[in-house]
Amino acid sequence: MAKRKAENRSFLDKWEAEYLFTYVKDKPVCLVCGVNVAVSKEYNIRRHYETKHHDKYKDLDMTQRSQKVEEMKRSLVSQQNMFKKATSQSEAAVKASYIVAAEIAKSARPFNEGEFMKKCMMKVCDLVCPEKKQAFSNVSLSRNTVADRTCDLATNLYDQLMEKGKDFVAFSLAVDESCDASDTAQLSVFIRGVDSNLCVTEELLGFKSMHGTTTGKEIFEEVSKCVTEIKLPWDKLVGLTTDGAPAMCGKKSGLVGMVREKMREENCAGELTVYHCIIHQEALCAKALKMEHVMTTVTQVVNFIRAKGLNHRQFKSFLEECGSEYADVPCRITQR
Repeated sequence: MAKRKAENRSFLDKWEAEYLFTYVKDKPVCLVCGVNVAVSKEYNIRRHYETKHHDKYKDLDMTQRSQKVEEMKRSLVSQQNMFKKATSQSEAAVKASYIVAAEIAKSARPFNEGEFMKKCMMKVCDLVCPEKKQAFSNVSLSRNTVADRTCDLATNLYDQLMEKGKDFVAFSLAVDESCDASDTAQLSVFIRGVDSNLCVTEELLGFKSMHGTTTGKEIFEEVSKCVTEIKLPWDKLVGLTTDGAPAMCGKKSGLVGMVREKMREENCAGELTVYHCIIHQEALCAKALKMEHVMTTVTQVVNFIRAKGLNHRQFKSFLEECGSEYADVPCRITQR
């Protein structure tokens, strides 16, 4: 290889007419059969021409050869464009499949929704752009495909989070544990990190199913796995938010106590700030501020509007005439 580079061979233009060759991507290519010659050397090119095509084109003069070369070059370019177009359409179909899978995942819909969406797409295509029917048909939206696409997206997001985590100067965790419809405990771990440019990243770090007991030790082990897998040092942990359960808040056997013990073992100098039940902080704050005199008036107004259908209809018409951001008045509900 070093010897070939040292020789610095170059393709000569006269070889196009003499041997029906052209130069494509640093390689001599036969215009007749499309074969590549490894080395741009006249002996190799001439040998290929004389062995394969000399008898067929030997009677052509130089003018005819030049015309034939231009015709073959146009044909070669046309073939290349056709392959590029096919590749581009295939890539577009795959990209569209990922986009639809992402929307299905965001809306928490079942994976087989993709099959229904494709039926709708094909019917719309028949009316709006029937010439593009094949392109739409190439978009794979079967249940298994959507599931695979969703897994790929999740893996990619996790890889991005790991990459961003390398630049975190501090991060905090939020942990929530609740049971689903089958009484299986589901543990959600969220992370919020900030880099030196004060760019904040917030993402779901882990989602674990806990089929046994949900003690503070078991919850801590799952949280510790999430932190270890993303390769974040414990000394950058500055905040921890829990759902307020005893297994979370316990000073010794709870998640909070065990996280603090872990940070002491790691010789972390920073202080861990713990928040309790952050989901309800706004509601608890409203109750603590003693806003009854305001809420009583608001409640009376809302009750007056919603007490009679006529009042409600007139109020909605009034909001519409005023160009209000909200089309209706909300009902007051009690939160803990």
